[in-house]
Amino acid sequence: MDRIGPRKRNRLENFDYSENNIYFVTICTKNKMDWLGEVDNGCMKLNGFGLIAEKQWIWINEQYTYIELDEFIIMPNHLHGMIAITNKVGTSRDLSNQNINPNRFVGTGFDLSIKIRKIKSLPEIIGAFKTTSSKSIHESGLNEFAWQRSYYDHIIRDEKSLNSIREYIHNNPLKWELDKDGVENIFVSDW
Repeated sequence: MDRIGPRKRNRLENFDYSENNIYFVTICTKNKMDWLGEVDNGCMKLNGFGLIAEKQWIWINEQYTYIELDEFIIMPNHLHGMIAITNKVGTSRDLSNQNINPNRFVGTGFDLSIKIRKIKSLPEIIGAFKTTSSKSIHESGLNEFAWQRSYYDHIIRDEKSLNSIREYIHNNPLKWELDKDGVENIFVSDW
């Protein structure tokens, strides 16, 4: 009988991933298949499926007004990106009180014009990206496409780390031959 141990926890325990922070994420395709394009002479060339992934990555920035995208790159079998959750005030489709009965608040002084937003956590945002991009890629004819079950994240805590990660992402195509899996040369302690 095969014994599989407990699944490794990927997120920092007791950390609120919906709080204001900048996160570096790496999302790999299932079995690290090169479905999203190719690296040619140190330059990433997205195919149609890679363009869909790029479009959906940008979509999460438009969908959730409380996030801001920073440096990112789609590689043949993974995505590296930086997401800032800002909790900034604004309107959003992601409202927690859309089904409120207005009669319940008559005479209470509660202002129904103020919408209370539910800030999605990083795992929920990544889940939305994976779901929408997978669906669009399937609709474009690559039915076997899938993202790996989880993803890698790193909480960026200072300017030095921020700049090092930006440089790492920017230079990723140049180092493709050394790190085709997208995570082998990530040394968080260097950031």
